Amino acid sequence: FLLWPYFRTRVSGREHIPTDGPVILAPVHRSNLDSLMLSPLTRRRLRALAKESLFKSSPMAWLMASLGAFPVRRDSADRESMRVARELLDDNNMLLIFPEGTRHEGDRVAELFDGTAWLAAKTGSRVVPVGIAGTGDAMPTGARFPRPTRVRMVVGPAIDPPEPKAARSTLRAWTQDLTDALQAAQDAASGRQVGDG
Repeated sequence: FLLWPYFRTRVSGREHIPTDGPVILAPVHRSNLDSLMLSPLTRRRLRALAKESLFKSSPMAWLMASLGAFPVRRDSADRESMRVARELLDDNNMLLIFPEGTRHEGDRVAELFDGTAWLAAKTGSRVVPVGIAGTGDAMPTGARFPRPTRVRMVVGPAIDPPEPKAARSTLRAWTQDLTDALQAAQDAASGRQVGDG
């Protein structure tokens, strides 16, 4: 919670976060601050996957562990991360996944991959979209220290997972539904009206 006052953080929709069962928290990704800002959203322990290199220095390793992060080797990232993520969700954890993959600029949600849909289907996890506005301005790519910029987060309603043996076409359609829900949350966070360019 220490960062929330610094960024004059406003949050709406926290009631949409399930209090039990496997959950994937699926926010937009605009800054390295995002993970730190998301942790206080829930009383549940939020788990995450992070590249192994972030655990090499003692202070950073401590921070990553305190955030519930697990190291994943970059060279085997896809297979290894999916295995660890599935184990965490099978144990009824809440897992942070950025469905856009890497960081992006602006309020338009980037194309999502089907990995979140597959993971939700295999583990029966509900997926919660989160829009975040302000972190990209507070700490843009390349910045070493954050600026005190107002941050707004909007949590959208949880989305039920696809069926465990859903066809690829079903996973694609579900991913589009997640994209739409994530865009709605991002528009609300940034104050955009539906239909704005």
